Amino acid sequence: MRSRLAAVTAVTALVLGTSAACSSGGSSSDGEGTIHVLVYGDAGNKVEKQIVETFNRTSKVKAVLDTIPGADYQQKLQTVINTSRAPDVFFNWGGGSIQPFVKAGLLLPLDDFIAKDPGLKDNFLPSVFNSAVVDGKPYGVPMRGTQPVLLFHNKQVLADAGLTPPKTWDELVADVKALKAKGVTPIALGGGDQWPTLMWFEYLYDRIAGPGLFQRAIGGDTEAWASEDSRKALSTLKQLVDAGAFGSNFDSVKFTDGGSPALVAKGKAAFELMGSWYYSTQQDANPDFATSGLGYTGFPALSGGKGDAADVVGNTNNFYSVLKKSKHPEAAAAFLKLMYSDEFVKAQLAIGNLPTTTNTLGLLDLSTNPAYSKDQYQMVKDAPSFQLSWDQAYPPSAMTPMHTAVQQFFNGSVDADGFIKAMRALPTS
Repeated sequence: MRSRLAAVTAVTALVLGTSAACSSGGSSSDGEGTIHVLVYGDAGNKVEKQIVETFNRTSKVKAVLDTIPGADYQQKLQTVINTSRAPDVFFNWGGGSIQPFVKAGLLLPLDDFIAKDPGLKDNFLPSVFNSAVVDGKPYGVPMRGTQPVLLFHNKQVLADAGLTPPKTWDELVADVKALKAKGVTPIALGGGDQWPTLMWFEYLYDRIAGPGLFQRAIGGDTEAWASEDSRKALSTLKQLVDAGAFGSNFDSVKFTDGGSPALVAKGKAAFELMGSWYYSTQQDANPDFATSGLGYTGFPALSGGKGDAADVVGNTNNFYSVLKKSKHPEAAAAFLKLMYSDEFVKAQLAIGNLPTTTNTLGLLDLSTNPAYSKDQYQMVKDAPSFQLSWDQAYPPSAMTPMHTAVQQFFNGSVDADGFIKAMRALPTS
């Protein structure tokens, strides 16, 4: 949101051919114009709506919030970004997700914004802010929050099976066997979306090979995918799939329509590996379960691996970038300033998100679930490595072939050699 990558519930779709997505700077009722802010459509939109309302109370140029349902976001963004329907400000994941737009000269470097308001940089954790720096120039301001991937579980399902959350891979495998014996799907998976499946690869590759293998691959050393560690990660994952950990119909279940989270909330599945936005997903769709029935841990340690058990994968944050052709850059800059306001931080904490602003730590007790927010903060703070989701680290052109390879390996359509061949062929720039 992955983020994704983020939680997806019923949201208003962006209709690309209507006035809701017209060109930047359209007229408003007061004649001063508008800026369009395009975001990934999901449960987090309630905060974006609140911040837009706050901005519009004092700005002559009004902001219009447009959403695209999560499953379609990347594709439709690429469809409109170089047209008259392009937004002024848009949601992204930094890294590889904006690199092609920078190379095409579509984005506005934020140097001038930052020179006028240093807080647009200084009020965010440096490691996160730098995730949207391309070729030495900043192209994004963090929004929403950091999104490590955690292993979530239904507390009651585990208790009924006499289990506790697994701390090691061997314990997870044992839990899978025990849950299957109870007639419960051990692990929910929205395989129909493909990207949730990718999270299992990301963590196992990290635990077995360490973060270096992926860094080599994204840097252009495609032979990393054919290494012994790569094959070991694939065989380890395949053993879990073949053991029935994910059931038999995971490719027909989606996260983006609420299918896989519902399996966990209703007790039909025990675990789900997902980004930290999972809490807001469950809070929105199943509030009672989110309050009392939802548990979480980090990804299990794997003995003999090269990766640190404290490593995390996921999205360092989401970002807002600004289109170079926006007719109202000053309004866009004023809108971005709200991303480090106390109001923004409190609203994100209230839905379980963890902003990466410098004022976040002092506000954690105001979170809807302070323990969850503090655990996330500590997890990210202590992580020796925070690996960006593979499909966001690679350029957008790599996303579809990567997701296809992941899905096909998981469902047995291709073997390890087929997966490795597909990954070696991915473009890295």
